[in-house]
Amino acid sequence: MSLRTAGSALSRALLTSGSRTPPATRATKISGLSTTGGAPEESKQGGGKTKEQSCASDADVLPSGEPAHRCTKADKKRGKEPVGAHGVGGVRRRSYTSNAAPVDQRSYLWARYSDLKRLVHDLIPPGACNLLNSSTIYANNEVNLAEVDIYGFDYDYTLALYSNALNTMIYNTARSFLIEHFKYPEEISKYDYIPNFAARGLHYDIQKGLLMKIDAFHYIQPGTVYRVYCCFLSQGPKVKQFMDIFSIPEMTLLAVANDFFITNDIEYDPVHLFKDVSEAIGMVHLKGYMYKWVMQDLDKFILRGDETEAVLNRLVNQGKKLFLITNSPFSFVDKGMIHMVGKNWRDFFDVIIVGADKPHFFTDCIKPFRLLDGNGDLRWEKIKNFEKGKIYKQGNLFDFLRLTGWRGSKVLYFGDHLYSDLADLMLRHGWRTAAIVPELEQETKVVSTDRYALNLTWLQALTGLMERLQTHRDQDSKQVFQEWQKEREELRSVALGNLFNPQFGSIFRTCHNPTYFSRRLCRFSDIYMASLSCLLNYDVLHTFFPRRTPLQHEAPLWMDQLCTGCIKTPFLEEMSHIR
Repeated sequence: MSLRTAGSALSRALLTSGSRTPPATRATKISGLSTTGGAPEESKQGGGKTKEQSCASDADVLPSGEPAHRCTKADKKRGKEPVGAHGVGGVRRRSYTSNAAPVDQRSYLWARYSDLKRLVHDLIPPGACNLLNSSTIYANNEVNLAEVDIYGFDYDYTLALYSNALNTMIYNTARSFLIEHFKYPEEISKYDYIPNFAARGLHYDIQKGLLMKIDAFHYIQPGTVYRVYCCFLSQGPKVKQFMDIFSIPEMTLLAVANDFFITNDIEYDPVHLFKDVSEAIGMVHLKGYMYKWVMQDLDKFILRGDETEAVLNRLVNQGKKLFLITNSPFSFVDKGMIHMVGKNWRDFFDVIIVGADKPHFFTDCIKPFRLLDGNGDLRWEKIKNFEKGKIYKQGNLFDFLRLTGWRGSKVLYFGDHLYSDLADLMLRHGWRTAAIVPELEQETKVVSTDRYALNLTWLQALTGLMERLQTHRDQDSKQVFQEWQKEREELRSVALGNLFNPQFGSIFRTCHNPTYFSRRLCRFSDIYMASLSCLLNYDVLHTFFPRRTPLQHEAPLWMDQLCTGCIKTPFLEEMSHIR
């Protein structure tokens, strides 16, 4: 069964399930959707005479207790109206003339539920769940690589990907600083690092000490905050968003410290706690601990260095110019690049800038560039041009543009931090931008599973069924809807959300909407991928095209939205009579 056929089948089932009477009580056979504009098959009544619709008597009622439609003079004068006529909207008025005993509402609703669930299990074609590839590059805007002459790179989590062992080391050391330097209780040392607790893109309320997941419209996703909190987030300096992969240990340590004080009923100031944890994490970086760990065991902490070498080789062989702008110190970058690429790694790059102090590098125009000598010491002569193979420190983007002339869409810059690396380059300077999102690898694996596809399809179908049948408002129907709503919540939290991160779900989606992180990703990156090595799957002349995604009013035209049904207005039939 193709995707289009499967979607059409489910739409027809929803249209049928939305009827006001069970199939057993209908006297008129009506086709569900007409594709030719012709009239549906009509019932034969008395002497072979065909009637457009039958008029109900005063005694006829619907199973819900509503009176059946009775013909008025206007109805009788109207005569035959073809499907699609003005004011009809393609929906034929139904007649209720059967004398069959009505079916109770509870049985009727559960029958529709069972029919739909059986259909959903047959919807997913074999192999449909294996279409996603974690090595794919995804496009938010159209990007033609043939027009790109210059490739720029960040270093950390772009050229160099790190193992989870590094986050554990950062957490443990910052926790020790919190106890030894800031004199926090020794009992906090009993809290070990939990690798899958936090997720990138979360917001933190500094005054209340709360981590939360925000959607693209600034609403908090239910179930991601464990104390009472307003449902709408107002942006301000008292809320911080963690966009850096290095911030995951910081979020975990914040949660640990808050949990310790709350569990032990110890009064504390969440604002000072946030400052102390942030400073403890900062000490790990400023004191050079992280750099020392990585340089001492490159094999343990740096992943997939051979793929980075392959990417750089390919671009240089195709005549592309390369540059590197990173906040990391030269000694750290040099060790890592020698490990991944070799001793001659500088020959790949036309410009190398370390200690850049991003994002200020992109916004300020004060700090000049300085040249580093062979010992890594600063030289103080004025920089009039960049020399290949030389190492430069600090500086600013405005001098960089003046010295290189690299402007506009012929430049493509890769980075992992949407704000520090990409935002200003896209918004103010017109560079093309590429986001490195390592989380994509795991997310695509989950989305590609049969379990995820089946649960998501059933969630959409159940939502459409509830939307279509919500006009049933008797007490029995309300109880059924409560059970369905409970199932929806379980599907969203357990069957879908927990497949990603048990606490916060996918970094790209909340219950209904994209996350705030996802919104920023679409805004500040032209393309995004799990790692730089994804470039190896495309040639340097490839054009990336964004896929058209459905707006709400386009939903019936799309496979993933067909489950909600093509008729989304419960009283569409009644409205056609008025019009």
